[in-house]
Amino acid sequence: MSTSSKPFTETPGWGITFPQQANSDESLAVVTALIPQELVVPLLQHTGNAADPLVRVGERVLTGQPVGAMQQHKLGARVHASSSGTVTSIAIGKVPGRRDALCVTIQTDGKDERWPGYHSRAKPLRLSTSELRKAVIEAGIVGLGGATFPAGIKLNRGTGVETLILNGAECEPCINCDDALLRTEAQLILLGAQVMLRILEADNCIIAIKHSMHTAAAALDEALLELADDRFHVEHVPALYPIGGEAQLIQRLTDQEMPSGGLPWDSGAICQNVGTALAVARFLSFGEPLIRRMVTVTGGGIKQPVNLDTRLGTPINEIIAAAGGYTGEPSALIMGGPMMGIPLDSDTAPITKASNCIYVPAPSELAVQHPEMPCIRCGDCSTACPANLMPQLLLQAGKTNDFDRLQSLGLTDCIECGCCDYVCPSHIPLTQGFVAAKRKHWELAFERKRADKAAQRYAARETRLARDKAVQNHELAGQTEGLNSSDDADAALRELLQRVGNKNNQKD
Repeated sequence: MSTSSKPFTETPGWGITFPQQANSDESLAVVTALIPQELVVPLLQHTGNAADPLVRVGERVLTGQPVGAMQQHKLGARVHASSSGTVTSIAIGKVPGRRDALCVTIQTDGKDERWPGYHSRAKPLRLSTSELRKAVIEAGIVGLGGATFPAGIKLNRGTGVETLILNGAECEPCINCDDALLRTEAQLILLGAQVMLRILEADNCIIAIKHSMHTAAAALDEALLELADDRFHVEHVPALYPIGGEAQLIQRLTDQEMPSGGLPWDSGAICQNVGTALAVARFLSFGEPLIRRMVTVTGGGIKQPVNLDTRLGTPINEIIAAAGGYTGEPSALIMGGPMMGIPLDSDTAPITKASNCIYVPAPSELAVQHPEMPCIRCGDCSTACPANLMPQLLLQAGKTNDFDRLQSLGLTDCIECGCCDYVCPSHIPLTQGFVAAKRKHWELAFERKRADKAAQRYAARETRLARDKAVQNHELAGQTEGLNSSDDADAALRELLQRVGNKNNQKD
């Protein structure tokens, strides 16, 4: 184990430093939330397609039992019952941050009886890489930093990854769940990281934490000392937003830039959240699939901000109550942090694999709405952009629907972090414009692709018809040639005409 080679005081020339938040440090307690009377488990809690239901209404399910599975060759993740009980409904419901999808509603029975289909592995690191990867897929594990990409797909030894970055940096203010996990589950997190290294066949793991995570750093140091695995070392990064972004961490920690439009492993490294590593270790050590996660409940609108170990499918209002309830009428309800979080219409929505934080700001924490003014070409947005883009030029190209220019300016590299909005003195909603431009660009690309496919189908049809016509002409020419070359051609023709005449007479 080694300390960071880059002092945390060294900051890149992009991003935003927020004032220290009272609820973003190590003061938040870690509490296990009670299992609610009713769980609403969406079958779409991940990047990709919704899982197909495996249970029926009226069926009793057990804790950890699969209730949704993916069809072969489809992107997605398994979904499991978060507690034992009876399935009361399988119906379309609202899924925070996702499109509407089937949800399995479970009336819990208070027994939390475990499904016997999964078991613990005493020495998981002795399993083969294929067995370990299969286990990650079976457990329904996804990236728990917010992206929810299926971990079994990302963990692929054929990608040439040399470095695993274990991300505990929590790029947004107010979110504290990764810090809580490092403080309380450091040993299991390291076991999960060892499993990931084995799957990837990689020999280097960098654990990224913010320099302000003092208690987490101490717990991590202790666990690393006991582990005695020289493949691990810790990097302390500044409390800068959005330092926890995958591309930003890879570049800072490995000096390798993720290519535009490329994938993380193109740079020889990938990021996995510390919660993802913990989920891997829990499945292999205890046979527990991904049925719970740590959720930070915070904001000025919450009476007692806290980190809650929460079963997936728990209604948000239940964990709000576990945090003491609202301080008053909530002015907003956000899943995630204040910068990139998803506004929620209701607190009856369920906690999902993507729910790292429930943020309820006080009115004073909400951004003041200012009228939009013309761009003054100050360049602050370009300075703050972590993707090294030029937002003011993207804005101009977006207004004229110049998609070729948008592509050349790197629109698809925008991570929608909102830094440009935050620093813009003219209060231009830049990110909103980029999201709309991306949607138009994707729609245009989809239409082009569909038109290309239609043109290919038409060309293939014309080729087929021409080929069939040529075959017919060839056969007809052969028949005619054979007829003309016969000594009895005239007799054959008379015989043919006579047969046709006889058939016509029979019809009459």
